[in-house]
Amino acid sequence: MSRHIHVIGIGVGDPEYVTVQAINALNDTQVFFAMDKGEAKSDLVELRREICASFIRDPGYRFVELPDPKRSTDSHYGEAVADWHAERARIWAAAIGEELGPDGVGAFLAWGDPSLYDSTLRILDAVSAEIDISYDVIPGITAIQALTARHRIPLNEVGAPVLITTGRRLRAQGVTGSAVVVLDADCSFQTCPPETRIWWGAYLGTKDELLVAGTVGAVGARIAALRGEARAQHGWIMDTYLLRTAD
Repeated sequence: MSRHIHVIGIGVGDPEYVTVQAINALNDTQVFFAMDKGEAKSDLVELRREICASFIRDPGYRFVELPDPKRSTDSHYGEAVADWHAERARIWAAAIGEELGPDGVGAFLAWGDPSLYDSTLRILDAVSAEIDISYDVIPGITAIQALTARHRIPLNEVGAPVLITTGRRLRAQGVTGSAVVVLDADCSFQTCPPETRIWWGAYLGTKDELLVAGTVGAVGARIAALRGEARAQHGWIMDTYLLRTAD
């Protein structure tokens, strides 16, 4: 047998987003690996601990917090991300080798779903080239699902596609139709025509949840201000939004 790793999607804040499949995987795990991203984001690790405490029947598990390497801002974005992932893979491989026995079971708890704008699977693929592991993936409730549920709206227009993109690409390429935007620290929706509809949410599924909807012209400045205030208060922010351009 080899070491086995569960990659468990835990939703975006509300413990009730955790699936039965995820609960079974949580109870199968001996060691949970978590990235230490500094004091400002320590509550993200604490939320993971709370989820484990809520659903794991045997308290014999433990958490191992790993230092998260800094991503360079001096090189090209793609190159910087590749280097960052490689350093993470090195740290993860060493920790798995040290903290798990030859047939041990570990887990990484992925915010939302491991398949959507999350680096865990790519990094574990690199880890598997360095150390003998197997791994499986447990899907989770995404920020997109939580956003549309909380705003009580469908994701797509009838028979129409939806683009999932980043703030960086929105600024560079714009959007036509419906688009979900993630990883946007710059409120890039402000580059859209004022009649564009926006449904925005931050800290989805948590007690600090924020929701705003309207047109970019009517609520864009309010969202930008609210986002800035919330980030200053908490030290971090996770937000996403759906855009829909006018016909």
